[in-house]
Order: sequence, then structure tokens, then C-alpha cells
Amino acid sequence: MQSRQVVTISPRQAWEMLQGEANALLVDVRSHMEFLFIGHPAGAINIPWIDEPDWIINPNFVREVRQLLLGGLSHTGDTHTVPVLLVCRSGKRSLEAGELLIKEGFTNVYNVEDGFEGELDEHHHRSTLGGWRFEGLPWEQC
Repeated sequence: MQSRQVVTISPRQAWEMLQGEANALLVDVRSHMEFLFIGHPAGAINIPWIDEPDWIINPNFVREVRQLLLGGLSHTGDTHTVPVLLVCRSGKRSLEAGELLIKEGFTNVYNVEDGFEGELDEHHHRSTLGGWRFEGLPWEQC
């Protein structure tokens, strides 16, 4: 499916897409520290949207995604149509990042609903209501 807007899909749909489309790219947009120490979806590549120490939007985000696609992860001629799946902690940063990719000409951008950990529950815990880890999908940790 090609779109001019970010399409939100469930973690399970994202996993199925990654299994079925060899050229699909899963980008974890969380900070380096979150990616390493909290864990991340298996096979995800970390390109932070916002990162330490300044916690500002990464001015090179789009360029870094393009470099991944041009560097051989894409087997098609038009890298803007490669499925790019974005994940963060709860689905908010990844949606913002996806909107920028759409603005910059990407046409096949997906946001993983509830992200890696999902929203906080009544006890202020994550991974209990939704998200990649909650769904029991493959993940790794440093």
C-alpha cells in the first residue's frame, strides 16, 4: 500500500510485513540509550528522532534513513517507495518522524501503534497494555 500519509499498523501487522517483504525497513526512532538498555524489536535499526545530550530533533534524520536505503537495504530503484516502518516507545515520536518522511517524498511509511512499550497502565508501568513487547514479538536487549 502506497500512501501520502503515515499509516498506523499494529505491532503484529508490522511483524508480518517485515516477514513478507524482504526490502521493508524497521527503524527504531528512540534514543540510543532506550534502544540499547530497554530493548528493541529484533532486526530494528536505530536512527534517533530525538537523542541525548541535547534532546532536539535530529536534523539528519531523513538523510540517515535515505542512506540506509541507498546503502543496499533497498533492492528497488526508487527508495522512496520502500516500506519504512517506524517504532518508538508508545507510537508518538515515530508518528512525528513518519510525517517528516512523507513531507520529504517517502510514500510507504508506517507507524507501529503503541510502539515498543505501549502506554502507562494505572501503576505507571509500560508493556502491560500494548506494544511490541506486550504482543510477544521478537526483541533484543543489550
